[in-house]
Amino acid sequence: MDLETMNDLTINTAIDYALPSVFAGRHLIDGKWVEGTETFERVSPSHGTVVSASAKGNAAVTEQAILAARRAFDAGVWSRISGKERATVLLRVADLIEANVERIAVQETLESGKPISQARGEVGGAADLWRYAASLARTTHGDSHNTLGEDMLGVVVKEPIGVVSIITPWNFPFWILSQKLPFALAAGCTVVVKPSEMTPSSTVMMGELLVEAGLPAGVCNIVLGYGEPVGSLMSTHSDVDMVTFTGSTAVGKLITQSASGTLKKVALELGGKNPQVIFPDADLESAADAVTFGVYFNVGQCCNSSSRIIVHEDIADAFVARVVALSKQVKFGDPLDPSTQVGAIVTPEHNAKIDGYVQAAIAAGAKLELGGGALSVDGLGRQFYQPTIISGVTPDMAIAREEVFGPVLSVLTFRTLDEAIALTNDSNYGLSAGVWSENVHTCLEFARRAEAGTVWTNTWMDGYPELAFGGMKQSGQGREIGRYGFDEFLEVKSMVMRIGRSRAPWVEACA
Repeated sequence: MDLETMNDLTINTAIDYALPSVFAGRHLIDGKWVEGTETFERVSPSHGTVVSASAKGNAAVTEQAILAARRAFDAGVWSRISGKERATVLLRVADLIEANVERIAVQETLESGKPISQARGEVGGAADLWRYAASLARTTHGDSHNTLGEDMLGVVVKEPIGVVSIITPWNFPFWILSQKLPFALAAGCTVVVKPSEMTPSSTVMMGELLVEAGLPAGVCNIVLGYGEPVGSLMSTHSDVDMVTFTGSTAVGKLITQSASGTLKKVALELGGKNPQVIFPDADLESAADAVTFGVYFNVGQCCNSSSRIIVHEDIADAFVARVVALSKQVKFGDPLDPSTQVGAIVTPEHNAKIDGYVQAAIAAGAKLELGGGALSVDGLGRQFYQPTIISGVTPDMAIAREEVFGPVLSVLTFRTLDEAIALTNDSNYGLSAGVWSENVHTCLEFARRAEAGTVWTNTWMDGYPELAFGGMKQSGQGREIGRYGFDEFLEVKSMVMRIGRSRAPWVEACA
């Protein structure tokens, strides 16, 4: 379906906007900015022009960054100071983020293709993650055991795990960095960060804020570049104690294999094939709006995208029609237009991959309700994809099982609660799920039986720094944010102390 047959869609054409100069990204190693002998460029997916030129990391630069983090950790310049001192720096960073929202958001929009209004919300909202992490730096504690006998005292303490490699994706570069970095720093760890080669600049800007906030040299090091060799060395190096990665399940499996050689801890936040289940007694107007938001937010390039809905048969046709109508009102187009809600696809190759899933589903017998092809935006080209809804999807189709990562909604149907739960759990993924019903018993039973790290009831994608985030099955291992996410960066140590000279000798004295 081409644009000419979809004139009722809401499309924002290119606006007249002076793009900022090309951002020059550098490595941050041991508190110093380091130029690269080679560079790589990022072409904006929405505007087709070069928007950043970044230093290209190699094995030697990565080694330097890891050793700087190791020296800083062992020296105790961060790991052994008080929680209050660490919190003070994190709070400064939060203030600096809020003072630099526009600059960071514009660059992230240009590199990722996401709408500027969304980028502003993510960057500004990230400050709250830093403030919450600062509170954890001051309030973490262990346990004491004084019931072991009058001559014994046991203390359990929590200590920073050590050097952490942080590898972040392109779809939420600043936000996901802020789900990891402040919590690692709050725990007292030192870090090496590698952002995606497609969206490196906002991480460099974060490095600038860290330096300005007074973070000691070597505590946070940034290496730009590609998975090979940078990410690979960060996952295998013996001086790295932990790897935390967000990205595809395939790459997560490779990192787990690579890290096994040194038995370092691995925390993974990976893919999802997240359902929203809609019962007939739901608030259908609100549910339809949440489904529309869930599939098009961040152009569907979101691990939490509600890319499949499971709708009761009695309301399926009417509900799909409602979502189609709402989809035509969503504003696709120029990401720099503040009214745009859905921007560009990250690369032409990914655009083609999305379309491949759609065409395969149609060939397998599914029905195209809306969209189904690339979208041309005047002045910006065709690196966009139409809002797409496909009904008649069966559980065996790839579009129902695999992560499409685009603005594509698959519709399945059910008759009973048991059937809805079975369809929900019939997936290799288990990141999130949602249920819509006015019956609290239905919602609670679904929430307890759904195999997902987060279950939303009568809402979608609400989140808070206090609540842990992460998945089951092939959606990952470990948790991010909240106290559980903070605990990922801590080791637990038991200290057993004898009071007085009450230990009985093991070797018997000679007669």
